[in-house]
Amino acid sequence: MSRIPLSEVGATPFERLMGWSSDILKSWSQLEQVFFQSQHFTPEFLEQVRRALAFDNLCQYCMAKAGPADYKSNDEKLVRALRFANQFAIDHKLVTDSDIEELKHCFTVAEISELVSFCSFISASQRFGAVLGLQAAHQYSSDPLII
Repeated sequence: MSRIPLSEVGATPFERLMGWSSDILKSWSQLEQVFFQSQHFTPEFLEQVRRALAFDNLCQYCMAKAGPADYKSNDEKLVRALRFANQFAIDHKLVTDSDIEELKHCFTVAEISELVSFCSFISASQRFGAVLGLQAAHQYSSDPLII
C-alpha cells in the first residue's frame, strides 16, 4: 500500500493521497481539467503522452491504469510527442535546442509550450504518486471510499 494513509478527501487513490492538502488537490484537479480541454490536443493524444510518461516516471498507478503508449501509431505528431515525453521524463536536462527544433517540424510554438507544460504537470503528478508509493487502483479495492 501507500507510504502514507489515504485521506478521506477525493475519489481516486491519487486524489486521496493529495487530499491531505485539499486546497492543493482542488487546484491540481482544475489544472488537469484545463489540460484535457486543450484547444491544441485531443484528450486521446494527451492520454497517450501521459501513458508514455508513466513508464519512465515509474508510476505504478498510471502504468496499470491504461498500459503503455501506442508507439506504433501512424500519427507522426503523436510519435514525436511520445519520443519527446520519454526523453523529458528520463532526464529533462538532456533536452537540447535540436530536440525542440525537431518538434517544430510538426508542432506550432503554442503546441510545443503546451506539450512541455503537460509533460511537466503529468511528471509532477506521477512522481508525487511514485514517491508516496501509490499502487494500481485495484490494490485499494477493499476501501469503500474508492470509486
